[in-house]
Formats: sequence, structure tokens, C-alpha cells
Amino acid sequence: MRFVTPLLFIFYFSLFTLSAQPKREFRGVWIANVGNVDWPSQKGLSAEQQRQELINLLELHQKQGLNAVFLQIRNACDAVYPSSIEPWSEWLTGQQGLSPGYDPLALAIEECRKRGLEIHAWFNPYRAITDASRASIATNHVSRLHPEWIKSYGNLRILDPGLPAVRAYVTRVVMDVLRRYDIDGVHFDDYFYPYPQTGLTFNDNATFAEHGRGFDNRADWRRDNVNQLIQMVHDSVQAVKPWVKFGVSPFGIWQNKSSSAEGSDTKGFEGYSGLFADSQKWLKEDWMDYIVPQIYWNIGHAAANFATLLPWWNNASYGQHVYVGHAAYKINNDPDTRWNNPQQLPDQIRLVREYANVQGSAFFSAKTLRDNPLGVMTLLKEDLYRLPALIPTMPWKDSKPPAPPAQLTVQQTNRNTAELAWNNATSTTTSEFDRVRYFVVYRSENDKRYFRTIVPVVSTANRLTFVDENLQMGIKYAYSVTAVDRLHNESATVEVKLNELVTATPAAPTVASESAPVAQAQPPTQAGLQVFPNPFSQQVSIRYNLPKRSRVLLHVYDERGTRVGVLIDSEQEAGTHAVQFDGQFLSDGVYVARLMAGDIQQSAKMVLKR
Repeated sequence: MRFVTPLLFIFYFSLFTLSAQPKREFRGVWIANVGNVDWPSQKGLSAEQQRQELINLLELHQKQGLNAVFLQIRNACDAVYPSSIEPWSEWLTGQQGLSPGYDPLALAIEECRKRGLEIHAWFNPYRAITDASRASIATNHVSRLHPEWIKSYGNLRILDPGLPAVRAYVTRVVMDVLRRYDIDGVHFDDYFYPYPQTGLTFNDNATFAEHGRGFDNRADWRRDNVNQLIQMVHDSVQAVKPWVKFGVSPFGIWQNKSSSAEGSDTKGFEGYSGLFADSQKWLKEDWMDYIVPQIYWNIGHAAANFATLLPWWNNASYGQHVYVGHAAYKINNDPDTRWNNPQQLPDQIRLVREYANVQGSAFFSAKTLRDNPLGVMTLLKEDLYRLPALIPTMPWKDSKPPAPPAQLTVQQTNRNTAELAWNNATSTTTSEFDRVRYFVVYRSENDKRYFRTIVPVVSTANRLTFVDENLQMGIKYAYSVTAVDRLHNESATVEVKLNELVTATPAAPTVASESAPVAQAQPPTQAGLQVFPNPFSQQVSIRYNLPKRSRVLLHVYDERGTRVGVLIDSEQEAGTHAVQFDGQFLSDGVYVARLMAGDIQQSAKMVLKR
């Protein structure tokens, strides 16, 4: 059997932690196609340019510590994939209906698999034309084929949510994608009935008269129209591919307390009455696997405080996953100056981690994360997203772990490298639930666990390998490997210990065994990040070598993980570098110097003792 494993996770848990790192946490990003917000950067790029831009984004987000993307594939009854139902998106080529010459969704799925990223297909359910005054409209667009389904609202055109034929049509589009593509999730955004505009009325009188279903209250009828679509899509997904997740990212305020005793203590626009989106009912009825409320306000906002809305959503999850939607696009780009504080977003994530029913975050949008305003993504990667995270499991969909990997071995291959090898986990069934998506490798040093980063591995062989580098003499290494299925259930652990490192010809491989011997190694022969003297009484010299010109970050942290010094934050040439750290104003204790330069990540313990 030949098996492609798209990703190998390497987790090393540091003795000297910074912020606490959850093992499981959803970390997603929206990649918007409409208006060329995120991708592609402009209309009319060549197929190769579009491909490279998308790959670059996915590569960046994986390096930033994210583990999921929401890729917009249907903006306005169009398609970012070949479809027999709807025309190609104009945001690819500049002309709706014109093929870009490749399949963007297939490419995205392939590249996400390589990087261990979940991919959720993001649909806008009702929007048909974003701006009727200028849009490119293909002859096979639904607005031309079924003009009787279309409602006008200013320059916006939307499918009439009150029509049963529209609900069937939207569900058909979703199911076409579901059947043809190996996506991880189906995702709707916050656009249901249109956002109100001054001076405009959404005229659905005729639809209400013909399809009112006995409702006297039009607002309740509109909400029920949306409810029926949500239920129809959920039930269809569950029937065809029950391992695929269904989620929605509604407006961040369901109802204010002034409108409902169950509402939040806020004073803002309501998704319930303004968009006729009753997200609480969807959760109560188990019509969604996850919800991503768009809490697009800062901590301390007068009308809609992030710190007020977060616990409200935590208490209103009804057992489904809650991932918070963060307004990354407001960083250093909003009239409220609190968004000029680079700690605004990290502080929001810290709050998220305080609530048991909130399992992670999602960011709008990819462009902002790429541009890294105020260095916020750098801050996250240095601390809160320093370690990779597994996506939380959904036991109501699947709770059975896969079989563990088999025949794990480890062998020294060079004076400071070791190769792990194992067979792919074997399953006795063909169930998609049992399909292994990636492996997790843990490394221990002298019985203490340290971290590095996510390392993608693609293999076409049943025998999988991973090479661990920068090992040192004098340290006892042990490894364990687990298999993880597509719904992120983790198998039992298989463990192996590395025999004594030698400077001569490497020894035979060590096979996984609880009693595998570990001999005491020799003194180190290769220097990495060095500190001396150690212990030190006031000043310590920190020395390191760069194999090539790199962007260097050299920081010092105390035992609690608080950063107490930024020594280097700049480009440096290849070669040996040294810097002095002065601990004059610090208390005695243990500190950690942490170096990040390109692919290099090293830490060194320093003891201040007067």
C-alpha cells in the first residue's frame, strides 16, 4: 500500500515556557476572493502567478502557526472552481465565466494537505451581484437564468431567501462541491438578508404572500427562511460526507440585552433582527458543528466590548465549537486608537484561552496577516503561537482514534542527526473516519520536552521517515510518534529511545521498545547558541553563528515566560556574532535566551546569581 502523508508535526514542549500553549486550538484565517481582497491580488494574473500567490499565502499561514483556512470559493453565485452550475468568478480573470486555466480549489486542497491545514470551502449563500452598476455577468449566471429569483437592494442583487427553489439551488451548489472535492468543512459567512441601508427597503411582499407558510410576523418568517437553509445544508452534508464540518460566521451580536433577556450586554446592531440570522437556534438544534462569531470590536469598546461578548458566546455554545472571529484588518487601521496597540490582538487571544467553551480563533483576513501591521503576527509567533496546535476534536462526529504507527525505529545518521522511520498506521476498515492525515513526533531531552516547529513531509511510500538535526553529545534523546485522523483524534503513542551518540560510524537503528537502552553520551562537539559565563553575576555574553544572512530575533525571558530583554531585532550577515546582556536590574534566577533566525530556533538557559 502506498500512502501520502501530508504533514509531520514536531512538538517539543519547553521546560521554560512563555505563555501557556494549548495542545489543541483552532487557528484559522479567511482568504477572501471577492474584490481581490486577499487572493488573487488583482484580476487577470496568469495561472502560474495565481498559483504562486496562493501557495505563498498558505506557506506563510502555516509558518505563522495557523492550522485552518476558510477559502472563499463562491462570492456572488460564481465559482472559484470548475462548475457546471455557476460561472467562473470574475475576480480571477476579470471576466465572469472565463476559465483561469486551472482548478484553484483542487490546488488549494493539495497545498493545504502538504501543510497540515484544514480547508473549509467558504460560500456566500445568497449574494448574486455585488454591484449591478459595474459587475461582469456571464450568460449562465443565475440572475440571467432565473431573474424571478433575484431581489434588488440598491446596487446589490441577492437570491430571494423566501423562495423554496432558492434554498434547493443553494444546497445543490454546496453539495456539488462536497461530492467532488475532499474539503474539511462547508462555511457560510454573515451575509443572509442584506445589511440595512438608509432609504432602502427590501421588498419581498409577493414572496411573503405566496410562501408565507402561515406566519403573521414577517421578521419571524424571514428568520425561518434562513433556518430552513441552514438545516437543509447541515442535513445534506451529514448524509453524504458526515466527516465534513459545517459552520457559520455570523455577526458578533446575536441580540442585545435590551431586546432579549438572553442577549448580550451590548448596544449594537443585531444579527437576529438586522440580518434575520438566528444563530442561537442553529446551535440549539445542532445544525452546525462550529460557529465563528465575528467579534470585530476591541477590548473596552463602549457599545460592544470584546471582553463582554466573549463570555456571552462561551455560555451560549450549546456543546458546539466556538471559534472567535477577530478583526485583524483593524490593526493600526481604525479610528479607535486602541487598535494601534500591538497587544490588542494578543490580549484578545489570551482572553479566548480563559474560556473552556471557546476552542480557538479565526482572523479576517489573510492580507492583514501577510502585511503584519505593528509586527503583531511576529509577536504571536514568538509567544502565543510559538508552538503548533492540533485542531480540537468533535466527538459527536467521531471519537475513535486511528491505529498507531508501526515498526518505529531511530538511528544516528550523522554526528548530530538521527533518522526516525515508521510504517503508516494500518486500518482494518475503509472508513474515511479512520484515514490518517498526519503524524505527531515528540522529542525528549534528558527526560525534559522541548519544542521546535511544524515540519511538512510528503511521502509516497508506506515507510515514512523524519530526520532530526542539531543533536548534541551528552544529551539522552527519546522520541514518540502518534497517528492523527482527519477529525484529529490521536492514536496511542509508540516510543523509542536513541542510543548513545557517537562520532564514528553510526550504530544500527534502535527499534521501538519500552526498555530500549539509552547510554550516557560524550561531551558536545558542536556549538550552537552559547552563553558565558554561566552562572553570571551581572553581564553575560551570548554568542551564535549564522550560516547565512538572516533576520535575527534574540530575546531574553524569565522563568514565567515574561520577555525581559530584546537584544537583536534586525538583519545580520552570516558568521559568528556576540552580544552582551546586562542583568543589573533583574532578580537572581533562571533566564532563557531565545534565538530565531530563518529556520534556526535555539534556546539557552542562563542563571543569574550574585
